[in-house]
Amino acid sequence: MGLEWLKPGVFIGSILFALIGVIVFWLCFVIIDKLTPYKLWHELVEKQNVALAIVVGAMSLGISIIVAAAVHG
Repeated sequence: MGLEWLKPGVFIGSILFALIGVIVFWLCFVIIDKLTPYKLWHELVEKQNVALAIVVGAMSLGISIIVAAAVHG
């Protein structure tokens, strides 16, 4: 177990994959927000809909796992 992660190529690759993962997650979230008949942010923040918050949290974890698996290969 050396210091392979300190190499510039590995470090830049990790940052690049992290950014790609965040962008894909954000795009999926926006698409799901557009497909729902209501605005998620309005329901979560202003109306404080706890049940919807739990569903959105579970959805976010699911999308994150899928994106991580796709990036990891």
